[in-house]
Amino acid sequence: MKRLCMAAAIAAAAATSWAASWTADNGNGTFTNPIFYDEFSDPDIIRVGDTFYLAGTTMHTVPGPVVLCSKDLVNWDFLSYCSERHDFGPAFSLDGGDMYGQGIWAPCIRHHNGTFYVFSNINGVGTQVFMAENPAGPWRHKQMDCAIHDSSVLFDDDGRIYAVYSYDEVKIVELKPDLSGIVDGSERTIIKGGNTMGEGHHIYKIDGRYYIISANYAPVGRMTCARADNVYGPYETVTISAMETMGEQGFAGVSDIGQNGKLPAKGSQFALHPSEGNYHGATPLHQGGIVQLPDGSWWGFSMTDFHSVGRTTCISPVTWVDGWPYFGLPGNLGRTPRTWTKPIAGREPHAPYERSDSFDGKELQPVWQWNHNPDPRHARLRKGRLRIDAMPAADLLHARNSLTQRVIGPQSSATVELHPAGLREGDEAGIGFLNVPFASLGVVREGGRLIVRRYTHADNTTTDLDTLAPDTRTLQLRAYGTFDRDLGNFAYSTDGGSSWNTTGPDILLPYQLKTFQGTRYALYAFNAAGGRKSGYAEFDNFTLDEPMADRSANLPLGHIITLTNKADGSRAWANPHGMLHRADAGSKLFDSDGTRFRVHDRGNGRVALEAMNGTGFLTVVGAGLSADVRLMPEERGDASLFMWQDMLRGDCMLLSLATQRFVAIAPGTGAPYSADCAGCRPDRLDGSVFTFEIAEQ
Repeated sequence: MKRLCMAAAIAAAAATSWAASWTADNGNGTFTNPIFYDEFSDPDIIRVGDTFYLAGTTMHTVPGPVVLCSKDLVNWDFLSYCSERHDFGPAFSLDGGDMYGQGIWAPCIRHHNGTFYVFSNINGVGTQVFMAENPAGPWRHKQMDCAIHDSSVLFDDDGRIYAVYSYDEVKIVELKPDLSGIVDGSERTIIKGGNTMGEGHHIYKIDGRYYIISANYAPVGRMTCARADNVYGPYETVTISAMETMGEQGFAGVSDIGQNGKLPAKGSQFALHPSEGNYHGATPLHQGGIVQLPDGSWWGFSMTDFHSVGRTTCISPVTWVDGWPYFGLPGNLGRTPRTWTKPIAGREPHAPYERSDSFDGKELQPVWQWNHNPDPRHARLRKGRLRIDAMPAADLLHARNSLTQRVIGPQSSATVELHPAGLREGDEAGIGFLNVPFASLGVVREGGRLIVRRYTHADNTTTDLDTLAPDTRTLQLRAYGTFDRDLGNFAYSTDGGSSWNTTGPDILLPYQLKTFQGTRYALYAFNAAGGRKSGYAEFDNFTLDEPMADRSANLPLGHIITLTNKADGSRAWANPHGMLHRADAGSKLFDSDGTRFRVHDRGNGRVALEAMNGTGFLTVVGAGLSADVRLMPEERGDASLFMWQDMLRGDCMLLSLATQRFVAIAPGTGAPYSADCAGCRPDRLDGSVFTFEIAEQ
């Protein structure tokens, strides 16, 4: 499961078409956040030479934690896992308990004197460190004699090693040179509570000054930075990123499920609520840091919440002002463009993983992870199939040897062939959405029959959908979701995929803190009856499809389009008075040439918009205030250029290269357009988000 981050590896990864699987790279010199549209939470990035390395949370899943590498911060390759198993007690193997919401989380990756380090704390176990001279592995493991969570490590210039941690107040300890634990008596509070610092700290030493970047959630997500001339302070703090949700609302959730609580019973105890409104919660960019490029420029990285896929990684240009590393562009500090110029040009777009798997190889594709430690005696690749023995378990959450991979948004489907001949009485096998609550579509051998059964954990509903011949050799199961809307469902086929049977109403897929993970596709087999003579299931030809991965049509270069403002349904209108205004639906102007604009390609994602009524090109003058988005007969450099922001599903924003802010109206005021909007609200109804349509016949 190891690959090297070099040209050969990049070429090999490129075999997975970037149009077939999500990659942030738009292929035109720009990228669109998120960097991954599957979960990658608590990111930490370093650069060694010309290569970037990224580590992130994997919780209770194994192997983990994961290390990726990149040459441009946008296109990433799988490199290695630090550990194949979590040998920290029976609960890590679903033996007498579980480790949902625990395990490896918030890792810190560092490089010092030729060695790579990954630090992470495991609740109830202590701080772990993994070490390797080659980040592709093998990794050595050491348990430290301490327990410092959400920590960040600094190898200082004088040879001393520090770690910062804690919430609100920031604490520091000195680590022993052999990393066996903490230097006695070294713990100090370096930033007292009440200075807006949070947790998930990232510590750096830059030009002799110490910086600590942290995530805060009081009352909503944001990023704060502290700096001092001495590692022990005194520190001053400012906010460096705030309010940036990428135009996404908070995820659907489950009430009253905390990280340390017990798994809820099935049925009515689940209080599900959909995502809605503009309340930010923890959604905005949070928990991340900064990294310097070979050319001396800086970029930020952080995570944000993307509905039921969970928390994933975004990157941001960094603008230094008065010695502070603000996320964002000059003139728009603290906000991050969703689409912007790539940090480093020249790399080919590609996805980090091959997500489909024929199971013909000697090893699983590295995108797979087991739910807790597997029992290798009862799960294995065999003759081109994945075989999972149906060990005793109460349900999918407690089934041993469930093989999972993260769902990928905004929309995807996973299809797998199930071979149920080996199932015995009481055995169930199938595909599921693994989370709390979970849902599954499986085949159960019951009373000598094979029953196709759907189960939804949230309402404890079991639905028998079909009865198959007892000697059925194969069928296909499918799990599919619109994950940016927190919805999923199942289908099955008994005729080789020629026709598909749907299974019932859509399933709400929430995010919660009990598992601290987004939804996962899971292949499973278990026996709820507790029989000792359980059988097995075999799976083949797992296929992952992403219908929205190819975003080439989302930038309508060369086309004539209309731009309908989502706030009030009006269209952007080139007013002959010389400014961009609005034409209401139903008016004579709504379908006039003044609401049609040709999109001219000016390279690297930049566009110029020419009104079809002959008034000219959209051009921003002055400070971009209302009525400063003008129509000019000729283009005027950056004043007439906009970076097209792909918000998916036909939604877009226009980022002025003159003001580094967005074109927008103030709904309900009647005022013409400005180019001074910092960014959009989660509901996208603030006047800065359009839906575009092709207007020419």
